[in-house]
Order: sequence, then C-alpha cells, then structure tokens
Amino acid sequence: MTAKNVYVLDNGAFSLKVGLSSETKPKVIPNAIMKAKSERRRLFVGNDIEECRDASGLYYILPFQKGYLVNWDTEKTVWDHAFSKNCCPVSFSDTPLIFTEPLFNFQPLQEGANEIFFEEYDCCNLLRINAVDLSQHKYLSDHPDAKACLVVDCGYSFTHVVPYIMGKRRTDLIRRIEVGGKLLTNHLKDIISYRQLHVMDETYVMNQVKEDACFVAEDLMASMKEAATKGPANTILKEYVLPDFTSIRRGYLRDVQAAQDEGIQLLRLNNERFAVPEILFHPSDVGLQQMGIPELIMHIIGLCEPETQPHLWRNIVLTGGSTLFPGFEKRLTKELRAVAPCEYLVKVTMPSDPLGYAWQGGKALAADPKAIKEKFISKHEYEEHGHVVCAEKFDI
Repeated sequence: MTAKNVYVLDNGAFSLKVGLSSETKPKVIPNAIMKAKSERRRLFVGNDIEECRDASGLYYILPFQKGYLVNWDTEKTVWDHAFSKNCCPVSFSDTPLIFTEPLFNFQPLQEGANEIFFEEYDCCNLLRINAVDLSQHKYLSDHPDAKACLVVDCGYSFTHVVPYIMGKRRTDLIRRIEVGGKLLTNHLKDIISYRQLHVMDETYVMNQVKEDACFVAEDLMASMKEAATKGPANTILKEYVLPDFTSIRRGYLRDVQAAQDEGIQLLRLNNERFAVPEILFHPSDVGLQQMGIPELIMHIIGLCEPETQPHLWRNIVLTGGSTLFPGFEKRLTKELRAVAPCEYLVKVTMPSDPLGYAWQGGKALAADPKAIKEKFISKHEYEEHGHVVCAEKFDI
C-alpha cells in the first residue's frame, strides 16, 4: 500500500471530507439527504443540493443524531453518492480506506461500520480511527518536536478537548461540552424568529447566515456597549440580504442602507452576530451548566502531570467547522493567557483549513508505511477473526 491509493473518509455529522490521499485537499459533501418544497419528487443527496432551484424550507434526513450514526440507510445512500463516479470515485477492492468515527463510539455502531465496509463495499484494508487522532497526527507531523498537544475539536454536535502526551491519547482526561454548530444555528433561528421573521424551517439558509455574519467578540463588554449605540458609531449593526433563489442564490452581509431596495428581504443583525458564538465560551447563556472552552482547557491541563503542562499550553490546536468564526483564535488566546501561569508560553494554532485538518491527518498517516502495516486490518483478517480483531486493533 502506498500513499497514492489510500482513500480517506472523514465522516462528520454535518459534512463528509473525502478524497484519495494523493490529492491536495478533500471534497466536502453535506452528510444528509434533503427534500425541497420546490421539487417534491426529488431527493437531494449530499452536494446534489447545489442543483436545487429553491432551497428554502429544506427538510433534512440526517444519518447522525446527537453525534452518533443511527440511520444506516441514509448514511449508506450518502456514501454511495460520495463514492460514485459523479463525486469522488473509488474501488475499495484495491484501495485501502481510512474511516473516522466519533469518540467513545458504541460497539454496535463500530461493528455495523465493519460489516458495511468489508461485506458490502468489499474493502481490501480498513482503518477505523477518531478524527481527533488524525488531527493530532497531522499536528505532530508538522511539529515533530512537540512532546504533547491539546486538540480542541468544535464539531457539529459537540466540542471535545482531548490531551495527547508523547503521542498517546489520555482517554481518561477527555471532556466535552454539548455545544456545536447545530446548537448555534438553532439558537440563531430562535433569536431571529423571536425578533424579526419566522425562520424555524429555514435551517439551510440560517446556517449560511451564521457562517457569513457571526463572529467572536474579542472584548464582549465593549461589543455589547457598541451594539447598544445608534448611528455610525455602531459598526456591528448590519443587514443580511436573504436569498430569493432566482437572482440571489446565497445571501450576503452589507452595511445598513437608508433607502431599501424593493423586492428583497432583509434581516437586521446586531448583537446576535457575536452573541451566538459566545455560547462556545459561556454555555450557561443557553442554560447549559457546563464550562466554556477556555475554562475547560485550563481544567484539563490542570489534571495532567506538572512536567507536561508547559508543553500542553504551547501546543493547542483548533479543528472543526465551528472554529471558523472570525476572532475565535484571538479571543481564545487572550482568555487562556489570562489564566495560564505567567512563566508558560501560550500558543493556539489555527490551521489554514480547520474543517479538513483531520482529513489532512489521514493523508499524512497514509504516507507512513509503518503505520499502514500496523494499524490497518485486511479483509482476510476480518473474515477469519470477525469483529474481535477490529476491537483489538482499532484503539477507539
């Protein structure tokens, strides 16, 4: 097996990141089947949604619930689409597969993945691994001198903080908060529906609003004060032009204009622009009695051995789509610097593509012949020993 023919499937709850390890970056595909009001007879699988003429009021059929794969029929339909010649074609009979699964995945779900890939897709070699392990592998391949690192994975369903010491995951110290991209989008829908316009059925559009308009405030109180002012002094207040799916395919953010264009629908966004991502730092804003990300990082590092703590403080890496808010890295660094011991260097690394970082870790792993020999399970081994050999070899 060589790097040029390993297929990497980072199977996220919101999106799949897929591609051969010989490629420079993955293809990102929505991990859902969608139905549109405008085309009731057709199902849109994955990135087929780009062909939809009117994406308002989309109905989602999701394979994941609360971070775990529960709808195998839906997931297999999405996988069939992803592996097809129209998307990212592959023949698993001669192409090994790296497949990611959630932390603390349940045994029946692990066995279900084994069966589908070995028995239905006829996979020649399989590695089932956590996305955070791949992120850590990528970080260490880029920073070979790092003795330890802390992966902050802000995904769709949860945010996990995972410490690694000398390349080993400290499973006993993994912590998660119940905040991810899904909760943030739903909270934005609640706010907009209460204040302006009923958008509870507009998950697709409101997710785009969140991505285009929201940011993390560097100084929360200063931003709150600015949002309360009137006139040009308030640079936070913006208008979001909603798509009509004829002349406007995707909405966009603009400055407030005195004269309004006829025929377009607007949202006026003010403090909700930073209040929604603020939940990552203060989950109690929506009634979750949990630590925010900075407090959680400090808590986990405090539980580690004293000699490893300075290494963890200077090797914090951010992954996952919910870290893409402008200002996220700056705010996190500022808050961590305020609570870390003054003699320690605090360094937060934001990759150029945090969404595809785990996939890049799979690409790096595929280039390591030793890792391939030790970690992968062949179809022959599976047929001879069944799920037992997978449970022994895949350290999830």
